[in-house]
Amino acid sequence: MIRSEILKEIAPILRDQLIVCNIGIPSQELHAIDDQPTNFYMLGTMGLSSSIGLGLALAQPKTVISIDGDGSVLTNLGTLPTIGNNAPGNYILMIIDNGSYGSTGDQPTYTGKKTDLAAMARAAGCDNVVEVQDVDTGKALQEAIDGGKATVMVVKCDSGNAKMPVITMDPVIIKDRFMKAVQA
Repeated sequence: MIRSEILKEIAPILRDQLIVCNIGIPSQELHAIDDQPTNFYMLGTMGLSSSIGLGLALAQPKTVISIDGDGSVLTNLGTLPTIGNNAPGNYILMIIDNGSYGSTGDQPTYTGKKTDLAAMARAAGCDNVVEVQDVDTGKALQEAIDGGKATVMVVKCDSGNAKMPVITMDPVIIKDRFMKAVQA
């Protein structure tokens, strides 16, 4: 499976949660598959989905799922110890690890070689780290939501992007409707 197939499969699970989605093509895919006011689409700031999601989880009680990529997490490794030491039970970091920088042309990341993000998360203090294959994502995500513990999920999948339109919604509108959904 590629990332867009995973997002399509888990879209019904995501609908009732607050989502902070990684920049570029992952946000375009989620937007095209199932646009919701509870989805915050990152249109810039590579590597900060996990940090923004953590801040949101700390600020309010609803479940927050940061959908990030291996390339983005590798650009902001400092977020893992911050998550390991501070994440509340309503926070899930789902790293879709396709071994590539998907939004910039599928250049390989080091997770396709020797780098192990799950081991790095554990070493950073993340207590509940789950590694899954693409086909098991929905079940593992639902278990993480139901478990009520801060969770880092590393989802292994194939590299590749679906052809999706660019998000034409104004960033201010994305922010405003998301803020209203958070407050609802």
